[in-house]
Amino acid sequence: MDRLDLSAKLHELCDNVYFQPPESVRLKFPCIIYEKTGAHQTYADDYPYEFDWRYLITVIDADPDSKLPEEVAKLQKCKLDRHFSSDNLYHTIFTLY
Repeated sequence: MDRLDLSAKLHELCDNVYFQPPESVRLKFPCIIYEKTGAHQTYADDYPYEFDWRYLITVIDADPDSKLPEEVAKLQKCKLDRHFSSDNLYHTIFTLY
């Protein structure tokens, strides 16, 4: 998926979407942070046949029962990675190809 297409889809789910924000950015919650983490390639006859960027998507919310992670999980080629809490904020991590 193209990064700008992904950004548009994420903005449909949440107003506060950040792409690889620097530490100086003050986040507003709930929010979605996403970053490129690599790519997935399929080969045929030793040539790249299919190429998909891999993104790490983090949903952060103060509400432990937030529906936002469920909405992100519905994105095509999205897979839940892990969930944890830190500083009274709930983080849900997804991998998307």
